[in-house]
Amino acid sequence: MKSIQSMSITRKTLTLTLAASVGVAALAAFQLSPAQAQSGASSMMSGKLKACFVYVGPRGDIGWTYAHDQARQAAEKALPWLETKYVESVPEGQATATLDRLVADKCQVIFTTSFGYMDDTLSAAKKYPDVIFAHAAGYKRNANMATYMADFYQVYYLNGLVAGAMSKSGKVGFVGTFPIPELKRHLSAFALGVRAANPKAEVDVKWLNSWFDPAKTREASEALLSAGADVLTSAEDSATGVQTAAAKKIPTFSHYNSMYKFSPDYVVSGHIAHWDKIYIDFLTRVHDGTYTTKNLANVDYWSLLNTGAVEMGADVGVAVNPKYAAQLKAAKMTVAGKQVSVYDRLMALTADMKKAKPTFDPFMGPISDRNGVLRVPAGKVSSVGDLNSMGWVAPGVMGAVADEPKK
Repeated sequence: MKSIQSMSITRKTLTLTLAASVGVAALAAFQLSPAQAQSGASSMMSGKLKACFVYVGPRGDIGWTYAHDQARQAAEKALPWLETKYVESVPEGQATATLDRLVADKCQVIFTTSFGYMDDTLSAAKKYPDVIFAHAAGYKRNANMATYMADFYQVYYLNGLVAGAMSKSGKVGFVGTFPIPELKRHLSAFALGVRAANPKAEVDVKWLNSWFDPAKTREASEALLSAGADVLTSAEDSATGVQTAAAKKIPTFSHYNSMYKFSPDYVVSGHIAHWDKIYIDFLTRVHDGTYTTKNLANVDYWSLLNTGAVEMGADVGVAVNPKYAAQLKAAKMTVAGKQVSVYDRLMALTADMKKAKPTFDPFMGPISDRNGVLRVPAGKVSSVGDLNSMGWVAPGVMGAVADEPKK
């Protein structure tokens, strides 16, 4: 994969049907209040670049939004010419009014940080051609709108190896948020890892249809554990999944941020985002004139392990909780006909995928979906476009998955 300095130009093209965007009024008709005008004038006089962030959840969710906000603060600290602002808990599909307000407040760069903001962000980009927009997790772009993602499918595979090795019942629980392509590739990568370490294991998924809902997460987690899961992971943005697992003394994983402190005895590994790697790079390029409102249509940050924007770990810098290292070293799996330690395989694959050009990818063919349909032919690797439009799920996944193709 490309380094973060050279990943800007994407080769992916998608032909997905686009959802209709809400119509919006012309910029010329938007009136600024005196306070808004003064705020914008102050920013311009200070000579600072003003970057604004739209969050889907509260800053204190401990997961996705917390990770983005930590990165926002890190960027502001690292870049003395940067000024930032944020709006939290903006519902997906309802971001238009928020984007209008941020433009009126003279935000020069606007980051929308959740998949469901995609169409509203594209509409705003077309409405405000002199503002730079960047949308996380999506695939639609414009001359003044880039896309970016710190993606975890590699780390989910690695966590799956851990989960498969840890499970004695052969049942692993997965609390999913929305059955969109992002979650399907993460769930599938996780299941492929589980099956690589434990070929007969199953991954049981329960969907919340919410990014942040601690009550539903606790209910889903308890249901999975009651059904026999002896390892649990959650994609929901609170630490509830980790805490629920810990109460039952069940191994679990950090999600988007270190959750080790909530369960130092039972968080085995996890996936941690370092969004500041993307934000600092992107904003520096805006500030020095490399990125403008005219040249972003092909700018896409697809940031994996080899960029430093994502990390496998129970905590920052701790790939595997030391309490579980011996168990993973004792666990064996078959690789190319040979028995190897799961721990050694985990470390070898992590090192490989951190290289500029990894030799391994979780979605290397041949891979068939759970219905037996060949999805990745032998000798091929799923493209970024394929991963961003993924509808199928891997063998070993149990439970309903919306919009799953049958052929």
